[in-house]
Amino acid sequence: MPNIKSAIKRVAVTEKKDAANISQKNDMRSAVKAAKTGIENNAENKAELVSLAVKKVDKASKNNLIHSNKADRIKSSLMSKAN
Repeated sequence: MPNIKSAIKRVAVTEKKDAANISQKNDMRSAVKAAKTGIENNAENKAELVSLAVKKVDKASKNNLIHSNKADRIKSSLMSKAN
């Protein structure tokens, strides 16, 4: 553990940000999975699920949680399965 006051603060801030990043990434993964299952089951609200998943993927990409190319791949995959 750090002894310097600023290092102690950095550890606290890093842990808080890591938790937020993990939470946002998990939300994105859940939305993508829900969209994929909605498409497979031909759910009535599959367009809404895909839209939500794309929104969460874009936000994760914007915050550099995932690479922009991976975000594009995920969105492309969802769109091709939806149509």
